Amino acid sequence: MARFTRIQVAVKMAENRMIPVFYHADAAVCKEVVRAAYEGGARVFEFTNRGDFAHEIFGELVKWAAVELPDLILGVGSVVDPGTASLYIQSGANFIVSPLLNEEMAKVCNRRKILWSPGCGSLSEINKAEELGAEIVKIFPGSSVGGPQFVKAVKGPCPWSSIMPTGGVEPTEENLKAWFDAGVTCVGMGSNLFPKKMIDAKDWSGIARLVQEAYRIVDAVTKK
Repeated sequence: MARFTRIQVAVKMAENRMIPVFYHADAAVCKEVVRAAYEGGARVFEFTNRGDFAHEIFGELVKWAAVELPDLILGVGSVVDPGTASLYIQSGANFIVSPLLNEEMAKVCNRRKILWSPGCGSLSEINKAEELGAEIVKIFPGSSVGGPQFVKAVKGPCPWSSIMPTGGVEPTEENLKAWFDAGVTCVGMGSNLFPKKMIDAKDWSGIARLVQEAYRIVDAVTKK
């Protein structure tokens, strides 16, 4: 069962502003990366459902984090169907992120009061997701659907929409400023935070510094 309510998750996503996204087939590596991200400032973390037995790795990660990093909110991304959403909810997921809009997933998540962030590529899809109860809507792939200009255009007629782009988000001042100036609530970032070379070298302190620097940039570009 989720340890955090969907309201707590939505608030923390908006506060933290950047959600690290990561998957690895080795649970030990996942733990090191999650800890490094936490040390860098992450309080919300998205584990992606990418490989065989990924749910087993996530279950181990949830139990570990509850003891080692009790204020970290762990959720799951790359979920595309209600059955998989149910599996992860039963494993303790605090939120479910999807690259697409699947109405049946909304029913599963809403029934258990789990935050659900579906992937959308148009204003019509965003409107439908919000109608189904999505508090924060993912746009994916962020750069391909129109980038910051797309977000800015959406926020014109729909200023109430809370948007999280993933795909095309980079840990640079220019890129992050463009997204936040356009009006995003938070951003999702994966491989740019966790370079394969650093993972292979087990450079966990280096990853922590990369994450910390990304949060520093986010803080700088969102300061009013």
